[in-house]
Amino acid sequence: MKSISRVAFAAALMAGAAGIAVSPPALAQKKAEQGAPKLKLSKEVQNAAAAAQKAIAAKDYATAGTQLTAAQAAAKTEDDRYIVAALQLQAEASKMQDARAANQQVSDQGLKAPLEALIANPKTPAVDVAKYNYQLGVMAANAKDNAGAATYFQRAQQLGYNDPNLPLQLVKLKMDAGDVAGGTAELEKALDAQVAAGQKPSEELYKYAIAQTNKKRMGPQTANWIKKWLVAYPTRQNWRDGIVTYGLTQQSAVTLDKGQKVDLYRLMRASKSLADQYDYEIYAQWAYDLGLPYEAKAVIDEGKAAGKLPAGAAADLLRVTNQAIASEGSLAPVEAKAKAGANGRIALNTGDAYLGMGNYAKAVELYKVALQKGGVDADTVNTHLGIALAQSGDKAAAKAAFGEVKTAPRSDIASFWTLYLDNPPSA
Repeated sequence: MKSISRVAFAAALMAGAAGIAVSPPALAQKKAEQGAPKLKLSKEVQNAAAAAQKAIAAKDYATAGTQLTAAQAAAKTEDDRYIVAALQLQAEASKMQDARAANQQVSDQGLKAPLEALIANPKTPAVDVAKYNYQLGVMAANAKDNAGAATYFQRAQQLGYNDPNLPLQLVKLKMDAGDVAGGTAELEKALDAQVAAGQKPSEELYKYAIAQTNKKRMGPQTANWIKKWLVAYPTRQNWRDGIVTYGLTQQSAVTLDKGQKVDLYRLMRASKSLADQYDYEIYAQWAYDLGLPYEAKAVIDEGKAAGKLPAGAAADLLRVTNQAIASEGSLAPVEAKAKAGANGRIALNTGDAYLGMGNYAKAVELYKVALQKGGVDADTVNTHLGIALAQSGDKAAAKAAFGEVKTAPRSDIASFWTLYLDNPPSA
């Protein structure tokens, strides 16, 4: 999240200050629609201010400075002090723009005094007071004065300043100060406001929140931001990156066991977001390790068909999976034993075997037996039941099963599957 550039900052100031015009013997006010204050200047200030404005227009900043110093010394009223500060602001902003155009180093420190003077002046319109507080906040933020920046930004917000950069600046300040929870809360409000206004927040804002929360090892918050990102931008690449960030790398948001990771790989397979040789090989290896040779072989075959596994890749793994399939035989006797068992452990394992074979109807049947008999982890069974139902096309029943998963991290895995059912990858 970048700070606001000084050249853009100067342009914003010029937009307000350049509308003021003075010329003897009277003051030419801003256009009525710009809401300028009605001013009555003393003669000495009026003459010096007019000369200063003429010098600013000619980019003769030395003369402008001399005239403004004289005007400041002669100022007797708030009207006088207002026009002096406004022209000082115009001169400093104009110098910043000229320096930038000449590729010279730009400093914004000359803006601080006139901005503070205008904020304190009762003649300054309320809308400008809010804007000037925001601009002082930008200056403080760029100078790494986080406390000062927060004070100015909060004042601007309280005064009704309406700019999409304001809430994002508050987010950045909190993040930079180490308050990631507070920063992401501010960001969530900012994004909700954009959505409510019919706007689509930038994808980079979601990625920023994911990176910041994950850096602080805030697993649940990272998971929630990944889900928000996938709802807003449900591409296959994002689905893969989101799933990997959640639970498939050393820097993942959560630590998962092999079975839980396989359930995430199943989601990547369902969402067609398996991306490369590593994805297919590690998924197949872990499925084999869990005693699911049919699933391992299916993944290898799909990887080869998709051109992700080159000739000869995973050859040893394919050989042992084929051996395991040959020796496994029919599941019918095991199924009968599962249904007659004292608990649901055999039914769960048999359901997993059917799931790996792609026999989703049988998998659903055995998972329901496992839940009925008990003695198993209900969250695991309901996760796998939801996967089997989702793969069979029964979306409503799958979501109901996923909704029965109560404990993290399986509850998050189930919610990712539910999210996929409602937000399948767009491309």
